[in-house]
Amino acid sequence: MEETVKVICITCPKGCTLDVTREGETIVKVANGCKRGHEYVRAELTDPRRMVATTVRVRGGIHPLLPIATSAPFPKPRIPELLAEIRKLEIEAPVTMGQVVLSNALGTGIDLIASRDMQSDSAHT
Repeated sequence: MEETVKVICITCPKGCTLDVTREGETIVKVANGCKRGHEYVRAELTDPRRMVATTVRVRGGIHPLLPIATSAPFPKPRIPELLAEIRKLEIEAPVTMGQVVLSNALGTGIDLIASRDMQSDSAHT
């Protein structure tokens, strides 16, 4: 049985509303929007992904936490699992922006990257 759902595209600032007709898990038709919107809705309904930005504990740094982000959009259903893994981490200062904090997170091929430099506490005194 076909059903039509509305999805708001977030590919660009316009925020077009796309009418998506599905039959079960199969996308039958996408109305409205541009080519990028059609690609977005197909990806969003079959394999939703999000960028993840959070913090990780730092040992010996001038601050106790370091901002980090994924190097690519991460599978949305696995984000809680990723955050649980990050809570177990503690990295050693100094850290440079762009440094890989955790490579191949949960076997996805996506790295966690430092979003800023972090000096060691000894370098600060």
